Amino acid sequence: MSDRLVLDYNNMLSPRLGGRGIDPARLEALADRFAQAHAEVARRRDAGEIGFFQLPYQSEVREQVGNFANGLGQAFGTAVVLGIGGSALGAVALREALVKPHWNELDDDARDYFPRLYVLDNVDPSTLGPFLDRIDLGQALFNVISKSGSTAETMSQFLVVRDRLGRTFDDDGYRRHLVFTTDPEKGVLRRIARDEQIATLPIPPNVGGRFSVLSAVGLLPAALIGIDIDALLAGARDMDERCSSTQLRENPAGLFAVLQYLADTEQRAPMHVMMSYSDRLHGVADWFRQLWAESLGKEKNRAGETVNVGPTPLKAMGATDQHSQVQLYMEGPYDKTITFLTVDQRGEDLEVPKAYEDMPELAYLGGHTMGELLSAERQATARALAHRGRMNMTLRLPRVDAGGIGQLLMMLQIATVYAGELYGVDPLDQPGVELGKQLTYGLMGRPGYQAEAGEAPDPHWMSE
Repeated sequence: MSDRLVLDYNNMLSPRLGGRGIDPARLEALADRFAQAHAEVARRRDAGEIGFFQLPYQSEVREQVGNFANGLGQAFGTAVVLGIGGSALGAVALREALVKPHWNELDDDARDYFPRLYVLDNVDPSTLGPFLDRIDLGQALFNVISKSGSTAETMSQFLVVRDRLGRTFDDDGYRRHLVFTTDPEKGVLRRIARDEQIATLPIPPNVGGRFSVLSAVGLLPAALIGIDIDALLAGARDMDERCSSTQLRENPAGLFAVLQYLADTEQRAPMHVMMSYSDRLHGVADWFRQLWAESLGKEKNRAGETVNVGPTPLKAMGATDQHSQVQLYMEGPYDKTITFLTVDQRGEDLEVPKAYEDMPELAYLGGHTMGELLSAERQATARALAHRGRMNMTLRLPRVDAGGIGQLLMMLQIATVYAGELYGVDPLDQPGVELGKQLTYGLMGRPGYQAEAGEAPDPHWMSE
């Protein structure tokens, strides 16, 4: 693949930051440790423990997704994802990056061909109820995504939707409006699918939700709305090949992981901001927050010792947040790294008209484009941060297309499992999240979990 993602990390290093930042010698010193982390990730991959590596190569699932999306899936004008966390964020990132800006490039027939995609990732009744009242259920396909089939939020959505469908359609007509993405063999959704003959797609047992964007979890919603999933997977395969190198300087995911790890553990910068200078990439920053936070924020290390480690991922939007957050980044604590997401070729641009030429405060803008201005804003922010000794790096895509997004998502996933090895934690589990789920089950009265609910809070200690 000739058009490849580029990681520019010069502004993470002390020569660019007036002595602050990461000493290049420390980066070199971690080359052997990275090689060990790479070897351990490869071992776990070969053992089948880290399943997302295989997703770009699973032709059978790709074919299943394509057949459904291009067949029954196109009988609907609305596609709705019912999911939460990793079952929703990947679909949103793909939709925002690869669909919304392209509607103006499609003729009227093509615009009507693909369904409109909605992702319902919360259980706020003030959103769900009015949404279901507003859409045409006869034109709606609901993709219920839960590997376990027991996710309280998703399954409550499903029960509401199933009831609406059952009251709308005679006999078993509701079934054609549902497709489940779930475990291939077990779980509640799999059992319901078998009993009620509902269409399903599999989530591999060794792929967790936050690493599932290139599985049927992300591929089906993407294919339904016309995203080129073949190009998406090809981009991911290309990045996988690039990251097969044990040489730190040649491995973009390795560099990203090591730089962020050093910033956190040696430069006391545990806040990792992803700042997109493209509206289309803002969803990727949101998706990355879950990936980085749930994978690396752990109480125990792999040896069972209490370590309480983990950087805090944040998101920002350029140039919007230059006017709301950058003051803090520029002059506040030296506790952050900034990763800029940017695009070389935007595909479409707007020229700023020449006007008010007697006013130098406005005249200079005439003849430039909005894309030029956004690029200048990003470069100026990066330079200003570096001038103040603030660590930042840039992930640069040649263009926002399916191949480039495939590269970016795969690189960030690989970087996450490398970082897990550097921190000595398991990036695949999430015991803190599981505790919250168990307490929710108990509070809602699920059998077997009542003891987890604990005592009700004392009302005297609650705010009026």
